[in-house]
Amino acid sequence: MSVVQHWHRETPSPQHGAAETGRPEATGTSRRRPAAVWWRFVLRRAGRTLGSLFVIVSVAFVVVRLSAGDPVRQALGPTAPPSLIAERRAQLGLDLPLWRQYADYLGGLLHGDLGTSILTGQPVTDVVEGRLPKSLALAALAVLVTLLIAVPVGLTTAVLTREGRRRGLELGFNGATGLTTAVPEFLLGTGLVIAFGIWWPVLPVAGSDSTASYVLPVLALAAPSSAVIARVARVEGLKVLGRDYMRTARSKRLPTATLYLRHALPNMLTAVLTLAGTTAAGMVAATALVEQVFNWPGLGYALIQAISGRDYNIVGGIALVYATLIILINLFVDVLLALLDRRTTLLER
Repeated sequence: MSVVQHWHRETPSPQHGAAETGRPEATGTSRRRPAAVWWRFVLRRAGRTLGSLFVIVSVAFVVVRLSAGDPVRQALGPTAPPSLIAERRAQLGLDLPLWRQYADYLGGLLHGDLGTSILTGQPVTDVVEGRLPKSLALAALAVLVTLLIAVPVGLTTAVLTREGRRRGLELGFNGATGLTTAVPEFLLGTGLVIAFGIWWPVLPVAGSDSTASYVLPVLALAAPSSAVIARVARVEGLKVLGRDYMRTARSKRLPTATLYLRHALPNMLTAVLTLAGTTAAGMVAATALVEQVFNWPGLGYALIQAISGRDYNIVGGIALVYATLIILINLFVDVLLALLDRRTTLLER
């Protein structure tokens, strides 16, 4: 019995729908309702997106500017005369009141102007365009590796340990995934640099000059997330394997691939995809520290350098890009889950 057949089996038939569920039969108005629900869903998500971006931009602006230190003094050096520093601050608008700087910054954002670097004079958009592809490639590969590892491992472990079988395997799985989850990405990356850069130097530990350069950064990002998603996949797999339609499918002695890939896997994916979306958003943020460990020429590396140099515009621009990516990932997951929910209950939230 396929997933679609199972869903139809649990759904009231048309001739009994009104009587058994207490809902009126479908009319022209109710058939048009999903379109209206979708529009409300889109408008709510768009409003939340704009509000989240505004908050993130505002917080980044205030926090960086209130931090100790003078970026102009740091850029020109400790021996620069006060007159030169004052002239440079006036050119950058840093001599204006904070509220005026904030208004000018928001006005520039509305016109697509992220400003220029205080330290180098390079437009922030050039920095983003040059480094964003490297960060996206790193995060995308990490998400792909995470799903390719976590889902099969979680489902396989659920199959092997269902109904209390193989307690040793269950304990080993929980212990290994729990330990991996507890290790932060940057700490794991540091360990990988020591292992493969000093003890056993077989892989590049810095830069992005070759395909092999991706191995260690992707592993540092993917390993903790794979452990988390594998644990969830196992729990969801155990729930699915215990349902009546799976027992019926097993009693028919269906091929293993059909039993688990066609019947079990699709029914456990909703929870896994929800967590995978959240994990992907976290990976985008985690690239900042991982890029620093592996000297990766991405946005994260530029962000850390800009924070240490108090380069306001670089920090604000990259923070805006990171926030946009994370929000778009969450929006994509919301839409995907709403499409998977046939009753569109997620659209009402």
